[in-house]
Amino acid sequence: MDAPFLRNRRSVLSEFATEEVEIRYRTETNIDQEIGETTSEKVPYEYYILNVELMNKPISSLAEELLIPEQLEIFRVYMETSENKPLIFGGGSPYTYASEDLSGVQFVNGTRPGNTALVDLVKQQVGDVGGYPYWSWYGFNFCIKWCTCFVSWCYNQAGVSEPKFAACQSQGVSWFPSRGQWGARGYENIAPGDATFFNWDLDGSADHVGIVIGADGSHVYTVESNSGDACKIKSYDLNYQCIKGYGLINW
Repeated sequence: MDAPFLRNRRSVLSEFATEEVEIRYRTETNIDQEIGETTSEKVPYEYYILNVELMNKPISSLAEELLIPEQLEIFRVYMETSENKPLIFGGGSPYTYASEDLSGVQFVNGTRPGNTALVDLVKQQVGDVGGYPYWSWYGFNFCIKWCTCFVSWCYNQAGVSEPKFAACQSQGVSWFPSRGQWGARGYENIAPGDATFFNWDLDGSADHVGIVIGADGSHVYTVESNSGDACKIKSYDLNYQCIKGYGLINW
């Protein structure tokens, strides 16, 4: 980078950038035209470096600074609904393989029997694509991150009005611990009907949810919507690191 370029921008960048100059060497070759002899020598030159400090601000803070109240409300709805692109926003499941065979699953019938009627209901939803009946029931007139709407719809169909949530972390996860109904990853007494919350990018915030339909001592089995834009049966090791925890339903 040449010196004039740096000098012209120094006043603008002085707060966030520092200039550094190094003496470097390049090899120059000369040919004596009379005798045809070639000689080489190292010639010093100034090498200019511009060190720039980058500042990172979350988009939420910029929105609050730049938008008027009406625009800010629209922005919050945009973030809440993931603009119909849940995988880009971190929601939904990235897995698109087919549903698994459940013939060997042993359902929990211990201290927390759960709700086997709900299990039958959610299994009937396997294969649904697009999630229209769930997000439409919730009150949206366009497709959103519908894993939450699916879980809320299933609970409502089973006669439970709460929890009802459209956001995994701020509405879903927060509902259960506040009522003493939360089990962390590895919790042993999960039961059919419990909600399974996932944190795919391991940032501490839930971004996907499904419903437990059974466990066999080493794996938990779930029905999840918005998995490749469809409802599917999945299984995970009970200690799978992306399981954030379980919302425990009292039936």
